[in-house]
Amino acid sequence: MVQNVTPDSRFGPCAQTPRQRAYVLRQMQAANPTLYARASAYVQRLHARYVAGELSWPDVCALRDAPMYLP
Repeated sequence: MVQNVTPDSRFGPCAQTPRQRAYVLRQMQAANPTLYARASAYVQRLHARYVAGELSWPDVCALRDAPMYLP
């Protein structure tokens, strides 16, 4: 039985499932390994939330770039 699943517009057409999002993240990491090797624990948690489908990639970028503490 095939389910009719509506694509989630927060993710691209090739990143609809956790497996696909993990692949996309691995491809980004491979393209710039130095940047991703320095990722803090906080950023790694954001990446995990992206793979799980809790955050879109723009959400991850916004949270990563936001100040951690307000003045």
